Amino acid sequence: MPRKGPAPKRPLVVDPVYQSPLVTALVNKVLLDGKKEKVRLIGVDTPETVHPNKPVEHYGQEATAFTKTMVEGKLVRLEYDSQQRDRYGRLLAYVYLEDGTFLNKEIIRQGYGFAYTRFPFTFMEEFRACEKQAREKKVGLWGEKGGLSREGDMITHDEI
Repeated sequence: MPRKGPAPKRPLVVDPVYQSPLVTALVNKVLLDGKKEKVRLIGVDTPETVHPNKPVEHYGQEATAFTKTMVEGKLVRLEYDSQQRDRYGRLLAYVYLEDGTFLNKEIIRQGYGFAYTRFPFTFMEEFRACEKQAREKKVGLWGEKGGLSREGDMITHDEI
């Protein structure tokens, strides 16, 4: 079930520049003060669709369509963890929809991505649990159409 209401009280960092709670979302980008900013969702990895050196990965188009449906043109709230930008200059963010839905978690919960645990983050265990439930329920990329059903350890992006 999607998280509703305000974000949990955790040690998150909100940059005062982005303190205004809502920005307009595009797929993998947001408009902040009229400027497009690339966003990397913290703790989420989805199959590749736009990597310049890789083909479109299995279930990537479905994951992109889901994310687009969830956020494109909508107002969202960004929250940050211990680091605000990655080495590529992208914002590292938790994204919340106006209704309180926690997008990062929802993508994993519905099987459109999996927990990216290479670097520690506030919701790591919660995201791992969501991925485990999605695999057990065989939803999204873990289901019949998705084709992944490996038991045991979490599948990482490098293994897909």
